[in-house]
Amino acid sequence: MKKYQVVGIGNAVVDVLTRSEDTFLDHMGIQKGIMQLVERDRAETLYAAMSDRVEAPGGSVANTLAGIGNLGLPTAFIGRVHDDALGHFYADAMVKGGTDFVNAPSSEGDLPTSRSMIFVSPDGERSMNTYLGTSAELGPDDVSDEVTHQAEIIFLEGYLFDKDKGKDAFLRAARTCRAAGGKAGIAISDPFCVERHREDFLKLIANEMDFVIGNEEEIRSLYQDDSLEADLARVAAVCPLVVCTRSGDGVTIIHDGQRFDVPVTKVVPVDATGAGDQFAAGFLYGLATGADMDTAGKMGCVCATEVIGHMGPRPEANMQALFRQNGLL
Repeated sequence: MKKYQVVGIGNAVVDVLTRSEDTFLDHMGIQKGIMQLVERDRAETLYAAMSDRVEAPGGSVANTLAGIGNLGLPTAFIGRVHDDALGHFYADAMVKGGTDFVNAPSSEGDLPTSRSMIFVSPDGERSMNTYLGTSAELGPDDVSDEVTHQAEIIFLEGYLFDKDKGKDAFLRAARTCRAAGGKAGIAISDPFCVERHREDFLKLIANEMDFVIGNEEEIRSLYQDDSLEADLARVAAVCPLVVCTRSGDGVTIIHDGQRFDVPVTKVVPVDATGAGDQFAAGFLYGLATGADMDTAGKMGCVCATEVIGHMGPRPEANMQALFRQNGLL
């Protein structure tokens, strides 16, 4: 057995959360329900406008790793933080949560540790305004072959595709992991990422990935066939495992041409932050432990349901206990 069952590579972002009314979003010019990249001055303005702030280590793949760690699997995270207060907070929090943070805070450059200002609306929808800082400078030199060789699964975050060095880091991580017998997969992250990098996304998925996870909008953005079924079929034709979450309409999984549709119970979220991240945690737990696709999909749904029941993007309950309650263990 390898040292790590799942290794993630992605943005190391400190999440700063607060509740807000839709009128506040309009007043501040915040587009509801999506992730927007912001510059440093905009980040400082939004941070100053937040009341009752809650800070936590975040980043999409890092949140997924926290969920997998909650389930008891050994994990590691490849990310980049600055040698500042937030950077040390982030690194320490990841280690306390059970995930090895393999890159020490760096004093190179003057870019601070990344942070995301997240405004949670009364309907639970989250509007994310992310200042990437030093996280976006992650490149292939930050990827340890020793770590990726020891990974059964490597999980990549699509947000890092905005710079060539991020793409190069992905390729190095995926190739070294697969060369050592592991599997590599990607979370598409956001349809706007696909819009900016469609050709590279499609090339990566077709040539380097063993699985891809995305929501309906993200999957449909890949081929733009104006049909989810057509887009799913095209992705499944080039990638052995495709997982598409469809909010209250359930989850569709296509594995080696076989389709699984996993239903969900619709609930009103307290905070939708991290729903996709924790779905991925449950699904990857199932994948890493040899569960069948239907069970892995159900595990993902249980994790997503738990996290949308409270503020914050990481689980608060004992997820193994919830799996047992749902007959999944």
